[in-house]
Amino acid sequence: MRLGLYIFATLLLMAIVAAVTYTINSGHYAIEMMGINFSFPVAAWIVFPMFILFLFTLIHMFFYGLKNYFMLKKWQKDTNTLEDALYWSLVNEPKEQKYAIDSFRNSALLLGKASLEVSESVEGVTPRLSRVVSIIQKIKKGDYVDLKEEKMSKVFHAKNPILVQNNLNRLHSDDKFVEEVMRSTKEYSDEVHAKALEIFASKAKFEKARKYAKVFDVKNFLVMLKRVSPEDTLELHPEIISEFVDALNLSCEDYLAIATVTKKYFQPEENLALFSTFQSQTEKAQNAYLYLLFEYELLDQVARYLEEQDEDDFIKFRALYELKKEHHKYQLKDIIDIGFICK
Repeated sequence: MRLGLYIFATLLLMAIVAAVTYTINSGHYAIEMMGINFSFPVAAWIVFPMFILFLFTLIHMFFYGLKNYFMLKKWQKDTNTLEDALYWSLVNEPKEQKYAIDSFRNSALLLGKASLEVSESVEGVTPRLSRVVSIIQKIKKGDYVDLKEEKMSKVFHAKNPILVQNNLNRLHSDDKFVEEVMRSTKEYSDEVHAKALEIFASKAKFEKARKYAKVFDVKNFLVMLKRVSPEDTLELHPEIISEFVDALNLSCEDYLAIATVTKKYFQPEENLALFSTFQSQTEKAQNAYLYLLFEYELLDQVARYLEEQDEDDFIKFRALYELKKEHHKYQLKDIIDIGFICK
């Protein structure tokens, strides 16, 4: 029963009892307490206990109503806290939450340490959770979602797998974003940077790539070299090769791979000057330099170079040199597998 209706009904009942009593006995009844006489109509004495009971009933109802009100507030607060916990678990950013009710706390604390993955669409959840589930599912399907527009740009940390997947999705559809990642490597995860570099190396020319030499790796630099063709040299020239060589930690095999490309597109003089510089800077480039000397049939320079080295060095090249002195028709590829020169 509603409180207003209860008060009205109780007061009406007391009024009816008082009226009935008064019609039966309209006299007064007196009680002396502590020297004071209390004289009231009999009807008043009959209604008085009812009024006392009514008063205490109101106090009882107010007390438990107030108690239930505060408990309901706790439930509402914990419900909102639980929604927050579910939200952060869905976006793979679990956060510990504080709960007022033990029954919530004892189970919901798990959400502060766990991430949730929804396999299909969900109905009946709050609009906030429904929205985030929809966004995550789009990302997992390979779509790019503009998190700034969705007001979620500050939700994810850089290595969050959902954010990483969203950035990977964007790389496939936005060439400008590829270069943005190349420029700001520290703002993106290693996986996103690696994919951006892979896409960039498969499309860009060397003149554009040279400004990113310091963020390149050997693998993708060689990918670009393999794209060079007579139809499109990708704006490759010796100065660019030098810049990449300075930025990368190349192996003997890598220098040979570079040499096999540059011999096709550089003039012999500039190519030899380039690799002469490399071999003077590191022993890893010596095999590539000798390889080019043989390819250009510069046996006199081969002889001088080998004389400057220890006799136990470059055994394969020394054997080839001896053969070529007797039979000029021999080519390096007839004697040496270029893939094993460095071994």
